[in-house]
Amino acid sequence: MGLCRTYPEKPMKIKLVSFALCPFVQRAVITLKEKGVAFDIDYIDLESPPDWFQKLSPLGKVPLLQVEDEVLFESAVILDYLDEVYAPRLHPLESLRRAQHKAWIEFGSDLLVQQYGLALSQGEDEFEEKLSALSVMMKRLEEPLGRGLFGNQGQFTLVDAAYAPLFMRMGILGELQPAVAESYAGPLSDWADTLLARPSVSASVVADFAPRYLQFLEAKGSWLKA
Repeated sequence: MGLCRTYPEKPMKIKLVSFALCPFVQRAVITLKEKGVAFDIDYIDLESPPDWFQKLSPLGKVPLLQVEDEVLFESAVILDYLDEVYAPRLHPLESLRRAQHKAWIEFGSDLLVQQYGLALSQGEDEFEEKLSALSVMMKRLEEPLGRGLFGNQGQFTLVDAAYAPLFMRMGILGELQPAVAESYAGPLSDWADTLLARPSVSASVVADFAPRYLQFLEAKGSWLKA
């Protein structure tokens, strides 16, 4: 049986509420750009959020997606919504494969949390411990990537959109400490290079993203920027 879907007859007003360095918001930006959807983005300071944001966000987190007068939160939910409403479809049509993709997107969310902890390590011992744990998790990607479950060049999916922010940050950290780059060498590195070269990915962050990210790490007392 085919999958029936209805796309909007007229453009809807779309706005993302974001923190400039948030990888979860970046996932949604990449998806919107891949689909060619016009949208606005409103950057806020999460350490001093405006009152209107606190009223809109039940969890006090970004991203928020405002669709006309309605609000969605949680990045995985936002990605699913965007994929259901706007062409082209980035999730597989086959049910099992689609569910597998969703599962690996959740795994990618855990990787982003681990990567954030690594970036903010306060000493060399803590850094090495967190890098070891992250490397083990990254290695779990090799099997599904190797059998073509995702990461297929020329067939961009929501898994790609979900992992591109991780690889962008890992690339910056790898310039500070080569051991980070070594933690995902080989096929994972090739996948990362392919994603980071994609226009939707390179244009999904603020123009001065790298220096802002490094400044953020320094302000947080990261050992990598000591």
